Amino acid sequence: MQIPKVLLVNDDQASLYALESLLLDAADQHLYELITAASGKEALRQVLLHEFAVILLDVSMPGMDGFETAEAIHSHPRSAGTPIIFITAHYADELNRLKAYQKGAADYLFTPVIPQILQTKVAVFVEMAKKNMQLRIKTEELARLNQDLRVQRLQDLERINRELEQEIKERKQAEQRAHELSTRDALTNLINRRALIQQLEHAVATADRSGVGFALLFLDLDKFKPINDTYGHEAGDELLRQVAARLTAAVRVADVVARLGGDEFVVLIEGKSASANAARVARKIELACALPFDIGQHRLKTAASIGIALYPEDGSDAQALMKNADTAMYHAKKNSATPVQFFHEELNVREREREQWTLELRKGLAAGQLELHYEPQVDLRSGRVIAAEALLYWRHPVRGLLDAAHFLPLVQERALLDRIDAWVVGQCCSQASLWQSMSGAAQSPPLCIWLNLATPQLHADLLQVLLPAMRKHGLAPGSIGIELNEKLLLGPTEPLAQMLTQMHSTGVRIALDDFGSARSSLAACKRWQLNVLKIDRSFVHGIGNDEGGTDIVAAVIHLARALSMRVVALGVETRQQLEVLQSLGCHTCQGELFYPPLPAAGLLEQTSIADLDTTTPSLLSNEE
Repeated sequence: MQIPKVLLVNDDQASLYALESLLLDAADQHLYELITAASGKEALRQVLLHEFAVILLDVSMPGMDGFETAEAIHSHPRSAGTPIIFITAHYADELNRLKAYQKGAADYLFTPVIPQILQTKVAVFVEMAKKNMQLRIKTEELARLNQDLRVQRLQDLERINRELEQEIKERKQAEQRAHELSTRDALTNLINRRALIQQLEHAVATADRSGVGFALLFLDLDKFKPINDTYGHEAGDELLRQVAARLTAAVRVADVVARLGGDEFVVLIEGKSASANAARVARKIELACALPFDIGQHRLKTAASIGIALYPEDGSDAQALMKNADTAMYHAKKNSATPVQFFHEELNVREREREQWTLELRKGLAAGQLELHYEPQVDLRSGRVIAAEALLYWRHPVRGLLDAAHFLPLVQERALLDRIDAWVVGQCCSQASLWQSMSGAAQSPPLCIWLNLATPQLHADLLQVLLPAMRKHGLAPGSIGIELNEKLLLGPTEPLAQMLTQMHSTGVRIALDDFGSARSSLAACKRWQLNVLKIDRSFVHGIGNDEGGTDIVAAVIHLARALSMRVVALGVETRQQLEVLQSLGCHTCQGELFYPPLPAAGLLEQTSIADLDTTTPSLLSNEE
């Protein structure tokens, strides 16, 4: 009689040997045959050759990792029901455990494993395999008896057949339960990615036959990661469960709702007028997700960004449709004014353009093509240069000198933006140190370099780059300032407050950039107690017009003074603007009237930063 086989898969020879040693005693007693494999591909070859009672599978493997290997094993009809136990030392978190169970895992163990637990689990599956072997043998024997002894053993065979039918029924029920586990998301009980792809492929085939298309909604929650980080994974899981319930309530019974993973959901809408129904359902989902979620003692708010793709207009198959719905969602997420967006080809064109810009910028950063220009800020009382704003430029080998506004909005890769911010911080700290050494110890406070961030979100990683760079160059407090627009000041209050407090305590100055360009400026000023308020250049350009431009600037300066903030006017280009700003009590100006953005060497030549002499006494003569 054959004995069951156990497959042990691990690319690390030391780990493979350690696990093998735990199972050799039972193998030596011929309780089962132990077979090893050092990669996912080798494991697949063994599965094609043998039937296994259980597979012990490492998660972290080069080439084909454990999750991919498990999916391939279970995709083969003969091995679809083979139990798999994942063993890992690198993926000890609930998301990877959940992913493993979604891939059909029977269990998920972390190394170092407890020998008795591993041996017991293997023994259970080996025993089940033995019983299955015995069952097959009995079935074969019964088939022969049924042929040879049909008359004599008819009653016995009927009884045995009834037993077999009951076993088959129970096995089918167990398989059905296993199938439900493999096609359902364990957290929300919605169908998972695997089942959704099957549904989509069926919908494509049906649409091709009937000529009636369908719609696919791709949904992503806003601010889910900050909620997860702030309130914990249990709160995040409960939020996902409540979102799933609201999605199910917002759609028709015939519509399909799936969770892909993380905070991504998909809704499949079939039938006539799919486009109109998709817009209506998307609006219901948007409104449902906008309502607060009561989770524990907290009332949390999120929102849904929804992309819609239509078949066959927006994709020739399930994969293309999913990709384009995701692309539409991405653009909806970027544009908060339109949280629901249909896909169209222009989005793909823009996506390819962004990818090209990202690739070229990555190469440009490595090749030293980025440079900083500095736009001086002039104190209107003394006429001295007291600060400079660092402006990022890219000397593109084909397009020439590009300012940051020309290329940064086209780059969405967080890691690349973080690297650019780290480069800007290093350059500014080095330049600030040089200028301080040239001006001597007499200057107090020091000339401040203001820098802008490329990243669209303010995160703690910035402090891990900025503060060591300031210490390295021995910068005095007030030497570096961060200009924040209002989008950077959005997010969970507590982590943001801790970051701003740490910046203040270490001498980093903080300015609210382009005041008035968004809706929450006043709230940001009051909440975060910022040092400097920068008046948006559009207001400065409106000084002297017939639409109350001067009155608006006067109100902004008055507000800043009430909040004990210094005021910097951006984009000052005419003497009239300067005179009005002086009369209104503005502290500082920058713009073409004084200096254009200059490289560091050019700034030294024109402004004499070494002794801080101004080159603009004539501009300020009225005040003198």
